Amino acid sequence: MTTSALTKLSEQLCFGGKQLRFKHQSTVLNCEMQFSVFLPPQAATTKVPALYWLSGLTCNDENFSGKAGAQRVAAELGIALIIPDTSPRGDGVPDDENGAYDFGLGAGFYVNATREPFAKHYQMYDYIVSELPALVEAELSVSAVRAISGHSMGGHGALVIGLRNPERYRSVSAFSPICNPLKSPWGIKAFSGYLGDDKSQWRHYDASELLKKTQQALPILVDQGTADNFYPQQLCTESLITAAEQAGVKAEIRLQQGYDHSYYFIASFIEQHLRFHAKYLFS
Repeated sequence: MTTSALTKLSEQLCFGGKQLRFKHQSTVLNCEMQFSVFLPPQAATTKVPALYWLSGLTCNDENFSGKAGAQRVAAELGIALIIPDTSPRGDGVPDDENGAYDFGLGAGFYVNATREPFAKHYQMYDYIVSELPALVEAELSVSAVRAISGHSMGGHGALVIGLRNPERYRSVSAFSPICNPLKSPWGIKAFSGYLGDDKSQWRHYDASELLKKTQQALPILVDQGTADNFYPQQLCTESLITAAEQAGVKAEIRLQQGYDHSYYFIASFIEQHLRFHAKYLFS
């Protein structure tokens, strides 16, 4: 008899599927982590493809599952939703020295930190790309057919991870992503803190810079609200539009009139994003 690497924390029936929460010991992050999963009804009889969702600043693994209303359509389509936390957590994990919301706990920015004292724990890029999928696919009824999406800081993470690993994902989408962190106050603060002053290293985590040079772009869908109080200064959507044009990539980048940065915006368009991903997850 094998012992699971996951400890189940909660389970609820939802649209005929299961909304679950787990904890596990992360080797990559050197701490205990929690993540949420929605398994559609189809997972009871077969392994299903998965959408990995990366949340934004101050969020954890429960914001999306409770606010976005994604489970109904995911259940219809037969797509699992894998929702990790946004940073390492726990005793000994360093935080922003001033307790700021945009660095440290809840603000891992999906990079592999190289600067101390953050390098020991803040390896979120490797956690999302490698450790978490390997764990999920070994322990749950989830296949290695993957898509990735996210919001704000998580939209940045989704675009960067999708662009850097096109062989691992079928498609990528984002809501209100930080598109050009080299020019964003959020990005500059985070990259300085996690990566140091060498800006050549920052470019590995900037979607606009990566898109300019891409040789194999996944299908891309981005939605940005025009009433978002972080647009354009923090999010730099136009940089991504320009990069796509320069690279000749047919990314669908939509400006949605009157929408803001909130989960009301995500809830309004999440069905379109799930159906976008389903075209590629089942092709």
